[in-house]
Amino acid sequence: MQRITFGTSGWRGIMCEDFIFENVKVVTQAIADNVKESGEAGKGIIVGYDSRFMGESFAREAVSVLAGAGIKSFLCVRDTPTPVISFEILRRHTAGAINFTASHNPPEYNGIKWSPSSGGPALPETTRDIERRANEMAGEICYQEISIEEAKRRGLLEEIDPMQAYLEDISKKVDFREIAKLGTLAVNPLYGTGRGYLAEPLKAHGVQVVQMNAHRDPYFGGFPPEPSEKYIQDFIRLVQQDPEIHLGISTDGDADRFGIVDRDGSFIEPNYIIALLLDYLVRVKGMTGGVGRSVATSHLIDAVAKMHGIPVYETPVGFKYIGELIGQDKIIIGGEESAGLTIKGHVPEKDGILACLLTAEMVAHEGAPVKELLERLYSKVGRYLTKRVNLELSPELESAFPERIAATPDSFAGVKVKERITVDGNKFILEDGSWLLFRKSGTEPVVRLYCEASNEDRLQSLVKAGREFILG
Repeated sequence: MQRITFGTSGWRGIMCEDFIFENVKVVTQAIADNVKESGEAGKGIIVGYDSRFMGESFAREAVSVLAGAGIKSFLCVRDTPTPVISFEILRRHTAGAINFTASHNPPEYNGIKWSPSSGGPALPETTRDIERRANEMAGEICYQEISIEEAKRRGLLEEIDPMQAYLEDISKKVDFREIAKLGTLAVNPLYGTGRGYLAEPLKAHGVQVVQMNAHRDPYFGGFPPEPSEKYIQDFIRLVQQDPEIHLGISTDGDADRFGIVDRDGSFIEPNYIIALLLDYLVRVKGMTGGVGRSVATSHLIDAVAKMHGIPVYETPVGFKYIGELIGQDKIIIGGEESAGLTIKGHVPEKDGILACLLTAEMVAHEGAPVKELLERLYSKVGRYLTKRVNLELSPELESAFPERIAATPDSFAGVKVKERITVDGNKFILEDGSWLLFRKSGTEPVVRLYCEASNEDRLQSLVKAGREFILG
């Protein structure tokens, strides 16, 4: 058994290689032991899965192991979005949820995401404990199993469909009557768990909807189920070619991330959506509190926060830290540049469904395309342009990286370094307000470079300088 390692969103692996039934059973037992030690086992555990191959089968194996440990399961009857599972944890007051998902990763991957009773992603101290337990039990028959039929007979299994309760809650947070004024919306769930969660409530409120990729396909059309510009070109063409469509909204494989296409077919970076929604929630909906963003996320959010006189909380990458701020009721909205956000009073987990619907509401209320709304915002707070690139390291460069990044350069692209931030990676704030962030991948020889500047020329010069700093 390969070593089990939990990343920012759980344990992921390639099916038939390391993500196999035996390893799934061991990790499930490790979670069961962790929950028992916490004293919450009597609350039961939700078991869900996304639309990948074998999702139902992995989930049923987890139920059998949990039943063998004497823990009741609430098994989702269909593939279910990650934010919906988070919502159901809080609604049912369970000990947490085991979610079989690899989110936006390619179709050959699957994973286990453990969310505790808080409803958000597990914090590092919890995942380290589960890792330790699983790896100590590797190669042993460390679990007991009870059949699905026996689990039902003993009252250790209840099948659930959390869709309706979640959509009823969303209807209290999103103004569907406002959205109905917008005109036709294009919806793309990318063959994933978002099927029905966007289109059906929109249509029920009288919104005209055009859908694509709205059936289950474990291959996700041959691409990773990620609603980024690179992977939704068919959707962009759909919006471009239909003059009746006012906005395109898309979710990823487990519907925790979002993708927005403006009415002219322009893909809108998630950074900008988070900033626009912050302004909208404060200015139009009157929400109060701060804003949370990861260290890699645009400072356009900071500029909007400054305009409204609210605090900014900068976190490491990983939505669990945003979730903590939501749980503490400190923020109106929290987001990451990788297309995750949630809002005050909602789940402490990123929710692509909510993000899409709030964006549609904002566009309908403001009566303008997203790009125009962004230009209006720029006129108030200044222009912010962001870019992320992956820098692949040779073995020699990977060995040299720690020493190279340890030194703080005097300047990048001719502008002096003002401040160095090490919340997560190494972020260099320059005197003109632009910045660069270098984050080394924990799983591959890659440095992720994030840059932000006030114009395109300056942005490209930062990318060039950042590339030269790492690659020479």
